[in-house]
Amino acid sequence: MYKSYLISVAIVTLFACNTNEKNQTGSASGSTSDTTIIKTQIPHMQCYANMNGRDTVFLKLEKFPNVVTGILKYKLYEKDANHGELDGKLYGDTLIADYKFESEGKESIRQVAFLIKGNVVKEGYGDMEQKKGKMVFKNAENINFNNGLQLNEIACPIE
Repeated sequence: MYKSYLISVAIVTLFACNTNEKNQTGSASGSTSDTTIIKTQIPHMQCYANMNGRDTVFLKLEKFPNVVTGILKYKLYEKDANHGELDGKLYGDTLIADYKFESEGKESIRQVAFLIKGNVVKEGYGDMEQKKGKMVFKNAENINFNNGLQLNEIACPIE
């Protein structure tokens, strides 16, 4: 009997707590609806790669409405491999991003540019200069995509 009494007290306490919470969160008019709306942005994800002989370049882009984030990895034969994260913006079909990467234990930042056309991405090159601790394009309008490395869209690997 004592056990059933404790269960009854616990149930009454739960209902009392729920009632108090509703009263505390309700508005002055007595409404208990919560008007807070949380929007979760799900990025559009695309992956690209170039595998040529012993060279591999991998690019994963996560496109949000006004920013692009991602991962970029270079593994070029007889050169230092590097990998890191992208953070940039799309200007039409052109992505300009800061590439924060690590190579031989040293962290660096440089701008990268990619021209995105359907299922193909071309890396752009141009004159660069050092500003505020990172390498940046001297003039983004002069980036050349004609001779850049071409990456083709692939299925994104499951992580």
